[in-house]
Amino acid sequence: MTIQDVIDCLQDLAPLNYAEDFDNVGLLVGDNNKNVTGILVTLDTIEAVIDEAIENSCNLIVSFHPIIFKGLKKLTGKTYVERVAIKAIQNDIAIFSIHTALDNAYMGVNAIICDKLNLKNKKILLPQPGVIKKLQTYVPKEHAIALRTALFDAGAGSLGNYESCSFNVEGKGTYMGNQNSNPSHGQKGQLHTENEIAVSVVFKKHLQSKVLKALFETHPYEEVAYEIMVLDNTDAYTGMGMIGELNDPMDEKECLNWIKSTFNSGCIKHSKLRSKPIKKIAVLGGSGSFAIDAAKTNGADLFVTADLKYHDFFTAENDIVLADIGHSESEQFTKSFLVDYLSKKITSFAIILSKTNTNPVKYL
Repeated sequence: MTIQDVIDCLQDLAPLNYAEDFDNVGLLVGDNNKNVTGILVTLDTIEAVIDEAIENSCNLIVSFHPIIFKGLKKLTGKTYVERVAIKAIQNDIAIFSIHTALDNAYMGVNAIICDKLNLKNKKILLPQPGVIKKLQTYVPKEHAIALRTALFDAGAGSLGNYESCSFNVEGKGTYMGNQNSNPSHGQKGQLHTENEIAVSVVFKKHLQSKVLKALFETHPYEEVAYEIMVLDNTDAYTGMGMIGELNDPMDEKECLNWIKSTFNSGCIKHSKLRSKPIKKIAVLGGSGSFAIDAAKTNGADLFVTADLKYHDFFTAENDIVLADIGHSESEQFTKSFLVDYLSKKITSFAIILSKTNTNPVKYL
């Protein structure tokens, strides 16, 4: 199994297309064609983690956070980032980061937090825009079924738990327009004929290359006329943060103490308590101040996140309780989740959970 095979496996869980634009995900160090001898999973890649990989004969580190975030202009070993990159290269160790791709995945970071809090009825807090696209093309009637089948096999026509995302009595996808119509745009500038039919399917953006490959390989024309549009519809299965409900309401202090114990937080910074029970909880692993308004709009009683600044707590305005449980603490279960996921997919070598505590924040 190559490093690329492992990356493909991880992208089945969290496609890199859904990482935030500011992020630096993917293979950061190494050759994706190299065979894998072992995988070490960590939250952060620091020098001690490289040493751990060497000790366990792992030549691939799957790290949640990217060690290289800003551009590197030199590799002199003056910073911890440069030292990690140098040591990884010297020991032929690849480093892959999944970060906000997993943040935006429905079964990712925030689902893990929800599961730890036993939340039910969970849904995405901030759906990512521009996820759903539509392909429309024209094809001779006799080739329509074959084309539609190929597009479905490539993943089109299915979103989330829905397998019939368009209006069609036969299942997925849609034949759009009157079969006897004469549309005004055609192949190589010609008009479409009565013998052609419009085929229209929806798909998630990470599938675009597969969908187009299926289109070009199956369509009978050498030059295919098609159109891809980004839809305004939001995808309920991709985005930042989650919100869910407790089975039974909890007292505010009791709830915060339970969360502190569950996440082993050194402390919890929180806004003013409201003397109201906690029932609906919004969560966002890592830095989540940008989602405060969304948590309030969705009626959350409590928002659990990290890296809140002084003035962020004022924005609670007695509408919600804001709780900062710590950055590493909020994401700590991610690496165990990735180990479990990879262990089920890969059985040819060990998937090792890093024992190195990479949290740079200490508490008195």
